[in-house]
Amino acid sequence: MPNPFLSMKDIDKSFGKVSALKKAEFHLKKGEVHALLGVNGAGKSTLMKVLSGVYEQDSGEILLEGEKIRIRSPKVAKDLGIYCVYQEVDTAIVSELSVAENILLDSIVAGTNIFISKKQLNSEARNALKQLQAEDIPVEKPAFMLSLAEKQLVLIARALVSSAKVIIFDEPTAPLSLHESTKLFSVVKKLKANGVGCIFISHRLPEVFEICDRITVMGEGTLVGTYDTAQTNQEEIIEAMLGTSYSKDFPVRTHALGKILLRVKEVSGGEKVRNISFHVSEGEIVGVVGLVGAGKTELAKTLFGYSPHTDGTIEILGNTLKIKHPKDAIKAGMALIPEERRKEGLFVHEALQTNASFPNLQKFSRFLFMNKRKEKSFAKEIIDRLHIKTSSTDTPLIYLSGGNQQKVAIGKWTSLDSSLYLFDEPTKGVDIGAKIDIYRLVREFAEKGKGCLYFSSEIHEILGISDRILVMYDGQIVKELSREEATQERILLYASGGKEK
Repeated sequence: MPNPFLSMKDIDKSFGKVSALKKAEFHLKKGEVHALLGVNGAGKSTLMKVLSGVYEQDSGEILLEGEKIRIRSPKVAKDLGIYCVYQEVDTAIVSELSVAENILLDSIVAGTNIFISKKQLNSEARNALKQLQAEDIPVEKPAFMLSLAEKQLVLIARALVSSAKVIIFDEPTAPLSLHESTKLFSVVKKLKANGVGCIFISHRLPEVFEICDRITVMGEGTLVGTYDTAQTNQEEIIEAMLGTSYSKDFPVRTHALGKILLRVKEVSGGEKVRNISFHVSEGEIVGVVGLVGAGKTELAKTLFGYSPHTDGTIEILGNTLKIKHPKDAIKAGMALIPEERRKEGLFVHEALQTNASFPNLQKFSRFLFMNKRKEKSFAKEIIDRLHIKTSSTDTPLIYLSGGNQQKVAIGKWTSLDSSLYLFDEPTKGVDIGAKIDIYRLVREFAEKGKGCLYFSSEIHEILGISDRILVMYDGQIVKELSREEATQERILLYASGGKEK
């Protein structure tokens, strides 16, 4: 390609012995909207963190407008005109400052606008917002009062006043409504017309095809291919993303199911759980798959009472439940292994045996006294059964690996003998050995007649472990597939908002 505006060539990046990027490439034209796609772990985020100065590459070169550049920090990236608008906008917004102060923040921090009057500050901020057709946002308003979509526009305005040449949009539509997404697209088109190069990371293929000129697919830390959007289709991109490295590593289970254990009817709660209906039978593993922002975690938390549903009904064995709090869910026979185990699933500074006994303290205590021998015995049982690598039941969990922590998070619920287990991304951040132990444990629960709901964005994992699969997109279940009907391609198509011809 003749003289791209931005060029990343042969980029390598390792963390210890783990190679995250291997001869990675990315080329951007001036005034182009270019999608960067790939399955989880493909290296997209690492490559963009190199470009935005969060990481420094081990080798390779970056050229901007033909000049070789070295980006040693986020400040250097911004000085060169490279900005990033993250999905988690609150990490970049200073909530106590006004909209105008947030928009001019970089120049205020740099000291270039140290003597600017408030009137001038507000005027410059208004001009930036006007360019984005967002002049209805009051510039004197504190930033914490803005909606997510408005905060996003403030960050784009910040990039504009700093004469951004490249803006990286990392999953920008994940927190937005359809109307807000449409407005964002019109802003991106305006940036494109002004010659700004836009890099667009998204899991939603319909919007990629709507707004992007070209698509680059990454896999396992390297370039798979770059495609002109007009010359390709969703099926080809999905095939490029999946590659040939995926296979079914799980033997097919053939077993009889019991009666319907859980029935969910037209349940809604918040923006991410909308009119959900499905059922789970005794002895069945039902996979719930969706990409980032699809609403999987929100559904799991709604069922478990963290955020009670506003409409619809939840039944267990035909009895309608009133779940207003997690204790109601536990009493009804549910257990939730949450995605954020360190925040929500465990007391990481406490001993393994303290964590193991916590969900069922009655079993290990009598007249307010803990039966330490019984507690220790149960903790040892979990260690042996789940192959947890630790020298003692007294070891604080903070000294265990992520995989071993996750095994404790799952194993501690076995003392309650729940009838329904909700696993939210249970293998997130764990090694392959721990993954296999977790899969085995989930199957053991099902073989004992328990119902299992397995929430994951890993399509390969869902295909392997599930008896039946529910695909989520934008807060709704958009497709149900039997194990026989399900393929990587079909799941990714529906999870990206597509439909079969």
